[in-house]
Amino acid sequence: MNISVVGTSYVGLVSAACFADLGANVLCVDTDARRISTLLYGGIPVYEPGLEALVKRNVDDGRLHFSTNLTDAYEHAPIIFCAVETPPAADGTTDLTQVVALARSFGAQVTKPSTFIIRSTVPVGTASEVNRIIGEQIAARSVDVQYDVVSNPDFLQEGTAIKDFMSPDRVIMGLSSKRAKAVMSRIYFPLKSNNFPIIYTDNTTAEMIKYASTSMLATRVSFMNEIANLCERVGADVNIVRRGVGTDSRIGSKYIYPGCGYGGTCFPKDIKDLIKIAKQYNFSMDVLSAVDDVNTRQKHLLFDKLSRFYSGDLKGKTVALWGLSFKPETDDMREAPSIVTLSQLMEAGCNVRVYDPVAMNECRTRWNNVYCGVDMYDAVKGADALLLLTEWRQFRLPNWDRVKESLKTPLVIDGRNIYNPQVMSELGFHYYCIGM
Repeated sequence: MNISVVGTSYVGLVSAACFADLGANVLCVDTDARRISTLLYGGIPVYEPGLEALVKRNVDDGRLHFSTNLTDAYEHAPIIFCAVETPPAADGTTDLTQVVALARSFGAQVTKPSTFIIRSTVPVGTASEVNRIIGEQIAARSVDVQYDVVSNPDFLQEGTAIKDFMSPDRVIMGLSSKRAKAVMSRIYFPLKSNNFPIIYTDNTTAEMIKYASTSMLATRVSFMNEIANLCERVGADVNIVRRGVGTDSRIGSKYIYPGCGYGGTCFPKDIKDLIKIAKQYNFSMDVLSAVDDVNTRQKHLLFDKLSRFYSGDLKGKTVALWGLSFKPETDDMREAPSIVTLSQLMEAGCNVRVYDPVAMNECRTRWNNVYCGVDMYDAVKGADALLLLTEWRQFRLPNWDRVKESLKTPLVIDGRNIYNPQVMSELGFHYYCIGM
């Protein structure tokens, strides 16, 4: 089976490499020549555990190819996955410029029965608009070409994307023809032995499933952060509260860990998109608006705790940050709490020292006046406080004696609740976390 994947950012490259690993002959196309050049020379433009080895294996085996020419994609296969980037627009919602451009190109060039599969995260109603654009382009050429538009949203988590692809919880397919259903069934047939459910529906419902899923997870995060903040005020132990809540079989334990806010590409953008879509239909998403507000406040929490400790006088203080990416096992800093915290520290006149296992290059592109540590211990040298923002495994069992010797003041503010308050107190640290 020949498949073309347009877009070599996170979702596109992971999907292309996984399809190739299942035996498909995959052409990856991206108009960004630098990305394709990186891939052709054996590099990877995005960070994901296991992805570099997966790409290399399938390139070496002749199943994964790269090009900068969109025409190559249409000539290579009648199956086109749209995996272009959909970054946040100025108002925080989704910029569909690249999706629209690809739809126009597809409609202007396709010459044989083809399937246009939307893999990018897009707002509800996008498939309908894409279908209209393609139809107009084909009609303008006065040709008769059969095509289908399918919504096949991804549910890949950064850090576990390959596993999520190969062993999905479910596959959602929004389509409207028997031909499209047959094509999609054939594409995903190699994974059927994993016994995941396939949900066939229409495009709009498929798009809504993606947004509803993301919104539910974000709601759980913000809800637990609200509970944590209340626990801190009433004197309850949020960690035991979380365990007590999570053992309820109706609720479960996932996404109820208190922290300093969520970030990344999906949660913030999808929440804002759904709120905006609702407004277009004169409906108010009050719960999601509250979820977004809570998350915005939560990202200020570590700075507020630090400011209170020093009675608001932070000018000239040196502050160390452990963790910059929005979650472990990724270099993605988009919408990360670290951006808010670091910006607040800089505005307050602090000197900032940081360390993250993989996001240091991303940090250097954003700031040129931040000290990037050689390692986690280098980052804390001479600091007046240590703030933990990302729960990387490397940070879970540090040499606390070494940390304490390096700090001017033994102050640790834990934004992910990964340390034991009693142990930290016995070690002589001023220790603050979320909800306690």
